Amino acid sequence: MTEETDTSIAKVSQIHSLTADFLKKRLSERGFDDFASSHGYILYQLNINKSTTMKELASKINRDKSTTTVLVRKLEQAGLVKVSVDENDKRNRILSLTPKGAEYNQMTQELSQELLATFYKGFDEQEKEEFCRFLDRIKRNF
Repeated sequence: MTEETDTSIAKVSQIHSLTADFLKKRLSERGFDDFASSHGYILYQLNINKSTTMKELASKINRDKSTTTVLVRKLEQAGLVKVSVDENDKRNRILSLTPKGAEYNQMTQELSQELLATFYKGFDEQEKEEFCRFLDRIKRNF
């Protein structure tokens, strides 16, 4: 291995931090100072699935149930997520987007496009596809 390949994990970590900072700044500019990328990912998952249980969501976002509960509580307090009791099993909570949550998703889709444009600046389509294939291969290693 070369020094260049030895630092690849550090580079991935730096890119993760830079993208998180990018999104945090853009969200703050739009009045969402206290939101993290994990909040956006929850709203994105709810947009795709329309409704889900806390347990299913925790699995989808790769977090434990208690962490997911804390994240969802903040979204509920902001009026972005509705939490209902499952009529079939009172222990379960059903999560869904509110109209305000759907509006937030629209705004974050625009931010995602801006982020992707910055992320892939200078890449052609073939390079983007190859890069994603490499990332998928690395992910499968774990």
